[in-house]
Amino acid sequence: MKLLGIAGWSGSGKTTLVTRLLPVLIGRGVSVSTVKHAHHQFDVDQPGKDSFLHRQAGAREVLVGSARRWALMAELRERPEPSLSELVAKLSPVDLVLVEGFKHEGHDKIEVYRAAADKPPLYPGNATVVAIASDRALPDAGRPVLPLDDLEAIADFIFDHCALNGL
Repeated sequence: MKLLGIAGWSGSGKTTLVTRLLPVLIGRGVSVSTVKHAHHQFDVDQPGKDSFLHRQAGAREVLVGSARRWALMAELRERPEPSLSELVAKLSPVDLVLVEGFKHEGHDKIEVYRAAADKPPLYPGNATVVAIASDRALPDAGRPVLPLDDLEAIADFIFDHCALNGL
């Protein structure tokens, strides 16, 4: 599986870019899964539901299944946070995994950079940022700068960079 990150500071538009890119990539015949990094106390479950009660009672993993989807929740219970590679290994095989967040991991990334976010760019001194999707020109970036709203150009870069053209 090919792996490419979408990285940037909170509020830069990572999720917006990922959700807009997915239909473009899938429309080109690529199977795509995503991994999203969340902070500490996120929860996908609802208090009071049976699966929540199972976890609260001490289950290490709770799998919920239905006719439409299934979800596996694992409680770390003081064990260390899994690495990105450990998380990716849990996915079913696809052509491409888009990773949102994990900006300090060693995989290649497209940085989402907006001048209005008032945060410093990640790319200076960071060789894992292989391109930048931005709302402004960055003439000294030293790597491709793609217009943030040009989804086809970003998808073209992803196809080339991840060698997906043979699919």
